[in-house]
Amino acid sequence: MEALDLARIQFALNITVHFLFPSITIALGWVLLGLKFAYARTGAQTWMHIYALFAKIFALSFAFGVVTGIVMSFQFGTNWPGFMETVGNVAGPLLAYEVLTAFFLEAVFIGIMLFGPGRVPDWLHTLATFLVALGTSLSAFWILVLNSWMHTPAGFEMRDGMAFVTSWAEVIFNPSMPYRISHTLLSSGLTVAFFMAGLAALRWVRGQQGQDVRRTLQLGVGLGAVLIPIQIFVGDLHGLNTLEHQPHKIAMMEGVLETQEAAPFVLFAYPVTAEDRFEVSIPGASSFILTHHRSGPKSQVLGLNEFLESGQTFEDFPVTKVFWAFRLMVGAGVLMLLVSWLAVWQMWRGGQGLPRTWMIHVLAAIPAIGWVATLAGWYTTEIGRQPWLVAGVLKTSDAVGTTPLSALIFTLIGYGIVYALMLIFYIWVIIRLIRSRPEQPLFQPKPGALVPGAAHGVAQRASAGA
Repeated sequence: MEALDLARIQFALNITVHFLFPSITIALGWVLLGLKFAYARTGAQTWMHIYALFAKIFALSFAFGVVTGIVMSFQFGTNWPGFMETVGNVAGPLLAYEVLTAFFLEAVFIGIMLFGPGRVPDWLHTLATFLVALGTSLSAFWILVLNSWMHTPAGFEMRDGMAFVTSWAEVIFNPSMPYRISHTLLSSGLTVAFFMAGLAALRWVRGQQGQDVRRTLQLGVGLGAVLIPIQIFVGDLHGLNTLEHQPHKIAMMEGVLETQEAAPFVLFAYPVTAEDRFEVSIPGASSFILTHHRSGPKSQVLGLNEFLESGQTFEDFPVTKVFWAFRLMVGAGVLMLLVSWLAVWQMWRGGQGLPRTWMIHVLAAIPAIGWVATLAGWYTTEIGRQPWLVAGVLKTSDAVGTTPLSALIFTLIGYGIVYALMLIFYIWVIIRLIRSRPEQPLFQPKPGALVPGAAHGVAQRASAGA
């Protein structure tokens, strides 16, 4: 391997692990806020029991996300100096905005969110939960703005090999930004939905069949059933936007090697890059999805052959990786659609408000299905951008640094060991949390300690007695 390959693998490892945590905290913050509103409306302690469990998981995920995110930002300087040297005038401010929202909203108010119950007024605790959720979403917004700009750059000009902003509005609202943000936020919601339903199903199977488990299962399944059809619709719009701006990526996703009319949707192909490959496909389906025409000149789909430069072959593009990552994402999405809708139907028909026992076992087996779909989609869009780091502006090979091969190998092994331990610890802590008593509060005041609400009550009673 060359330094370029190892640097890419190292960054891929880092962003894969890092993306696991924002993909759950983005939507989980808003779910926590919804639980607070449900408690305020009903007064039922069940909602606060659910809040207590998932606020701890949020805090754990937030901490791990910060640590892995800092390491990822270091790699811009160590492994990819050409990135900031060329487009730093665009990337630098956007990354700075992300850091500001993350630390001035999330990091400041998460302490009140975690340790506020019993210490601060309930309205202040709800406000802190809202600000944490808002900060998480704003952080995701700025990162996705930058990522979208790297796919569909706009609002800049090149001078002396450096990008200079001519319009921040065009940079922020670049052509793919609305679709990428919508698709990512919905994927976070689905990740949280099936994660909550999966954990509740695991607790139910283990014999924890209290009201909080029942409500968590219903909430997760219901949220998943609502979001998945919206995600499919937004995903189709995102695909059409990609077809307009990055048609070579669509060719890899669909496995279309030669330009053709009535292009089939290939379910399976081996080997993907061979023109005489074995394949299982649906005739005309790819053209219908992409052009809304099954046949005729309007159904034409550009093949990868249109983008081959002199001397290049299909093997010079990461066709196989993009092809199968896309199918993994679609397959996970279809599974989420079938499971969530069938579970909702069983809940409605069963009379008990719960899916059947076998469906609960299915949900218990797939709490991470949202992560699978999210990472597969991320691989599809990022690998499909190659060989460009910033489409049409900066190639990946031109941005890599001069870090020695031995140093890249050493740090890659080190990152791999550390991240493996982190993920083991993350899973272990979550298992410990779902095994603990759900009634355990976030904060347990010391015996005899006066919290603000208690002090107010003492003062009222004293004045009444006087």
